[in-house]
Amino acid sequence: MNYLIYIILGIIQGFTEPIPVSSSGHIFLFKNIFNSDMFNDLNFEIVSNFGSFLAILFIFRREVWDLIVSFFSYIFKKDEKDKFKKKFRYCLFIIVSTIPIGIAGFLLKDTIETKLQNITLLGFAFLFTAFMLLLVKNKKGKKLDDDITLKDALIIGLFQIIALFPGISRSGTTLVLCLLVGMSRSTALKYTFILYFPISVGTMILGVKDIIDAGSLASVALPYFLGMVAALIVTYFSYRWLSEIVRRGNLWKFSIYCVFLAIFIFIYFR
Repeated sequence: MNYLIYIILGIIQGFTEPIPVSSSGHIFLFKNIFNSDMFNDLNFEIVSNFGSFLAILFIFRREVWDLIVSFFSYIFKKDEKDKFKKKFRYCLFIIVSTIPIGIAGFLLKDTIETKLQNITLLGFAFLFTAFMLLLVKNKKGKKLDDDITLKDALIIGLFQIIALFPGISRSGTTLVLCLLVGMSRSTALKYTFILYFPISVGTMILGVKDIIDAGSLASVALPYFLGMVAALIVTYFSYRWLSEIVRRGNLWKFSIYCVFLAIFIFIYFR
């Protein structure tokens, strides 16, 4: 049964990580519905998130490698700066978009894990996510990678801070902001998930200490691994589904799900 529960948790993490419905919000909801220690296992959340990270890294492996090579080539290959300038600039914008949520996440970590863990707030957070997704119902920008500006990167970075609240989707918030600043759907999708990597790495680094402090993990190593693999596989297919939805301009349909989820929370936990 323990193995099965961890696999189910991995599936939940994998399915909700890419799509704009907040994976952390869903995990928190399940913690409140099922009063089990497994649903309060922060170490497993870190491990399952790593599974999602690997899946998205595999999908964007060429883009990530190309950006890393271009970034360092621009710095060290002085004779070829013009060749790598545009992608170096893109990397700088990713850094700019990462800094605000990185600072806020570090400073507010304890507050988020204690004071913001409220089931009623979660319901309102899902409603807020629904509202954001409705904002881009008919939005179709034209900006490509080379058209992104420093102002766009900063706006996206600042608004990502609200995604620290459980129930407010980071991918959803970023996608909405990318579309609102005029990016095309494909450009917005790419920027959202390239931006996912530094944020996810930072979160995992902060979480490593918690895993180390937990002491012996040998007894849960296998169920953790199975849950991570489940998250990895499901994240891959969930992202593919999301990319098709974004391409068709149907991102707003997730708002319907978020509204029903909020209603369920308000009724079930009244």
